[in-house]
Amino acid sequence: SNNDIERYYSHGFACIIVSTNTIPKQRPTKTTPYIYLTMSNTGVKTDEKKQHFDDIYVESTPVPYKTRILDALDYVSDDFNRQMFDAHILPWAKTATAHGTSLSQSAAAAGFKEGNGTKLNFVDLCSCFGNTTMATVYGMSYDAIRENWSDEEKCRTINATRRIPVNVTGIDISMPALDYGVGAGLYDEAICTNLNERGSAEFAQVEQVMGEADILLSTAALVYLDLETIEIIIEAFANGGGSDKKEGYILVNFLNPFALEKADDTKKILLKYLEFVGSRATRHRRMSELEQRNYPGEEWSLLELWVLKRRSA
Repeated sequence: SNNDIERYYSHGFACIIVSTNTIPKQRPTKTTPYIYLTMSNTGVKTDEKKQHFDDIYVESTPVPYKTRILDALDYVSDDFNRQMFDAHILPWAKTATAHGTSLSQSAAAAGFKEGNGTKLNFVDLCSCFGNTTMATVYGMSYDAIRENWSDEEKCRTINATRRIPVNVTGIDISMPALDYGVGAGLYDEAICTNLNERGSAEFAQVEQVMGEADILLSTAALVYLDLETIEIIIEAFANGGGSDKKEGYILVNFLNPFALEKADDTKKILLKYLEFVGSRATRHRRMSELEQRNYPGEEWSLLELWVLKRRSA
């Protein structure tokens, strides 16, 4: 069109496509919240036996997500995501960001500068509306997230503060979800793209962001990505800092009983590039009626949570 903008509908996703001629070269920020989008004919890939929630992901706020998923399906997994984060990642993150105006000799030798402390790069991959960022960065419980998202007014601001100084990048296929996250202050930067379209300029930007990340979060998400996509992303994260690798951690989880063979293949990729730190098994959410028909006798979807870190150089 005359404004280089057109509305495109694909598999339930209402997206705003902005031509590359109008997108600035700098990475998007909260003050310049440009959201990059790769137009896709494939939409979200998922196990055919798993419930699709595409219509919720195009809503402008997380209130329908809260009502139909967090409430209706007892989506309790973020309590366990937070517990894993607090046990294996948060203590390191607090130490890494604690250097302010009084620097120790070791901190100065490590390159820390006087000021407000080091800010880490936190990436939420397939972030959607940001509930797991709320659980990990803000320390919010399942119930606190539901209360924060209980109506259209409350959800506009986050009723908590960040526990560590981080620059948060949300990456997702849903432009409305990312637009909400930027507006609410959950995301400082956002990249909207179909991660299974690996030839796009946006995917190249994702690779760069992965290399710069200190903490990578990908929960209930890898099941949607091609194995080739997963390997490229994990390798980019693993190689962060080049030959002088900086410390970095990743929190991921695997869904059961969905796509179990793919989950095993994903674990092999993770162990190929990263060092295993810890794991636990928990509940994820109740299964929908469709899922219960596809998996007779099962009522709960379960999670296997993993924390891994970059290998030292």
